[in-house]
Amino acid sequence: MPPETIAIAADHAGFELKELLKAELVRLGFQSLDLGTNGPESVDYPDFADKLAAALKEGRAARGVLICGTGIGISIAANRHRHVRAAVCHDGTSARLARQHNNANVLALGARLLGPEVAKDCLETFLATAFEGGERHTRRVGKLS
Repeated sequence: MPPETIAIAADHAGFELKELLKAELVRLGFQSLDLGTNGPESVDYPDFADKLAAALKEGRAARGVLICGTGIGISIAANRHRHVRAAVCHDGTSARLARQHNNANVLALGARLLGPEVAKDCLETFLATAFEGGERHTRRVGKLS
């Protein structure tokens, strides 16, 4: 079975962290679908949230990672798409709970707020954690979309 593809995108503030996390995805056994940006020049984060949302909708990836300066703006842009459940995470606990309780399919990170090791921990935890399901969480997640 081929490795799962994870879409990843960032604005200029998240470019360096995106590059680091692409390598981490490979180390963890995933394939990355890099949707840009491709350098530190200023760009608009909603454009990259839209690219990632389209990749999920088209089935090119089932999950994704978005990065901007704080993770907030790019997650707001991504969550405008009904099939996206993007969660801004700041540590392994928030990444784990985003998956277990909210069935988040997109991890949003703030490159200006997290160091590389914390970001890698968030990524690994997010990808390794399954949705708990159950009546309570499933009902609530159903109301999100």
